[in-house]
Amino acid sequence: MSKWEEQKFGDLYLIPSRNGLTRPSSVRGAGYKFINMGEIFAYNRIGNIETELVQLNEKEKKEMTLQKNDLLFARQSLVFTGAGKCSIMLDLEDVVSFESHIIRVRLNPEIANPMFYYYYFSLPYNSVKTIVQQCAQAGIRGSDLEKIKVPCPYIEIQNQIADILSAYDDLIEANNRRIELLEQVAQELYKEWFVRFRFPGYENAKFEDGIPEGWAIKRMNEFCYVTDGTHDTPKPVDVGVPLVTGRCISSGFVDFDAAYNISETDHIGIKKRSGLKSGDILFSNIGTVGNCCVVDYNREFSVKNVIIFKPETMRDTAYLYYWMTSSTMQEIFGTQTNGASQQFVGLTFMRRYKLLVPKDDILEAFAEKVSPIVEQKRLSHQKNLNLAAQRDMLLPRLMSGKLEV
Repeated sequence: MSKWEEQKFGDLYLIPSRNGLTRPSSVRGAGYKFINMGEIFAYNRIGNIETELVQLNEKEKKEMTLQKNDLLFARQSLVFTGAGKCSIMLDLEDVVSFESHIIRVRLNPEIANPMFYYYYFSLPYNSVKTIVQQCAQAGIRGSDLEKIKVPCPYIEIQNQIADILSAYDDLIEANNRRIELLEQVAQELYKEWFVRFRFPGYENAKFEDGIPEGWAIKRMNEFCYVTDGTHDTPKPVDVGVPLVTGRCISSGFVDFDAAYNISETDHIGIKKRSGLKSGDILFSNIGTVGNCCVVDYNREFSVKNVIIFKPETMRDTAYLYYWMTSSTMQEIFGTQTNGASQQFVGLTFMRRYKLLVPKDDILEAFAEKVSPIVEQKRLSHQKNLNLAAQRDMLLPRLMSGKLEV
């Protein structure tokens, strides 16, 4: 692959690799942070995020916790490309452990920069792919991982390459923080108008039964059409149309890199059911419940494990999106389950759920207020897509040694 010397990956370890802990869902809920497979696929660089909690004994706290710069590998995945997926731990403020389907690798920092190898394993065709075993699920074993050959340039070169690529991700994370702040501004406006009832002209408004005159309580399916994505599990293909699931929705956007491709035939069948259009709202309703985004993408894709809301106007879309993402509704969604451990919000529940619907002029004014905020969020997100594209263009050239540093 490169002019650099290659070594067995295991020769770079500081300590032997470890699989994580088994903790059934029935004993989760209190204790220390616990990284699951969901976090591995949702985050590439893992910092101080919210996770499930588990109890740890003293031996486990000593041997089965994570440190800054630990590499985490997914042992299994439903698709080939997901097996061996690598994430890296950033600064940690808490004790954090990890589950049994994850392999922890701690490198010797004197000879191996963990961030360099995190980026190496981000390449679409890195050496981990040579050890993926395809059965019911694609998977890797720690004993095979330590035997793969990896490039091993001088540590100074590793450091330089890691710094160059990290600079792009640092900018992306800064933009993500900006998006979060913009979202907070819009949510505060929503609360001011529709929770505290300090909307334009509220001083002269009359109230009936606790709500402003002219406003109404409606079922969701009276406010807009509500449907959902496919209930099937289409077969993955290498080249096709993205299938977006609930886990692909984060921070108000779709992460198409987290989707997998399905055939054009399967997509056409799903499209007949869901028929996405600009202004529709996607709502994750299984597993991680309550993540939302507005459809605003000039590309075809299908959906699974999401409820689709189809407001008639962008005015209604703006109000409904911030109603769904409000802290009150997120708490309500988080309490819904399907009778098991998995969170679930059903289609019938959402169609029948009642919401407060303001008068048209208030909805228009709110949409006008939040429109610049939505646009700034979109621009920041687009900057991130551009930065990621530039980083990904540099990545193979730096990792092959073709682009010298």
